[in-house]
Amino acid sequence: MAGRRTWRTRAVVLDRTKLGEQDLILTLLCAGGEQARAVAKGARKPGGRLAARAELFCETDLLLAAGRSLDVVSEASLVDAHAGLRGDYERVAAASAVAEVARLTCFEDAPDGFLYPICARALSACEQARDRAHLDLVAAAYATKVLAHGGWRPELGGCCACGDADVSYFSASAGGALCASCAREVAGARELGSGLLAWLRALLSCTFDELLAAQIDGATALELLGVAHVWAATHLDCRLRAMEFLVGA
Repeated sequence: MAGRRTWRTRAVVLDRTKLGEQDLILTLLCAGGEQARAVAKGARKPGGRLAARAELFCETDLLLAAGRSLDVVSEASLVDAHAGLRGDYERVAAASAVAEVARLTCFEDAPDGFLYPICARALSACEQARDRAHLDLVAAAYATKVLAHGGWRPELGGCCACGDADVSYFSASAGGALCASCAREVAGARELGSGLLAWLRALLSCTFDELLAAQIDGATALELLGVAHVWAATHLDCRLRAMEFLVGA
């Protein structure tokens, strides 16, 4: 992007920060997978031309002009507002968790063709989920898949300490599943059982369509979300407030 006076991209709005009385700074996940920040002038003005195109979770075609410190939105055309999220507390909470992880796993001038499609699909899955359990499942799957793509893939096939196939514990700090013997040596190792470990493997291997069609109870989905939250917070080394809120909601 360096050296360009103007450039076009499709992007998902991941975050918005107030600037002055009427403007917003948008944090964007661009179609190429890189992060960008741009000023949307007048986006907080009622009836402003950018107001509806700068909402959280919107997919928008943008023309950006290079500024001194931040790019400026010159044109915007709405592609997908993800309208099914609007006005639904639980769907907004799940989509916010997705957007938070997306913001922390994409970087300026670091294109990655995997990131935009999976984020857009996860937001659509939040619209399609039929209940709270499937919203939790979508958020957990998104975080697990994106971190695995980035190099933080949990070891689930055997004990990450000794290789024993008989695993029943999990530790984010240790790197994944543990056998009962090794778990005694790891502070905070959590007993999950074979059923939940199988679900963790499914988060990595199944598509969102398959997960949305799966039968899962609310308690299991919430436990999976909790594991995904700890895994992401540990390896991204930050507090994930939106995911933390979803876990406690």
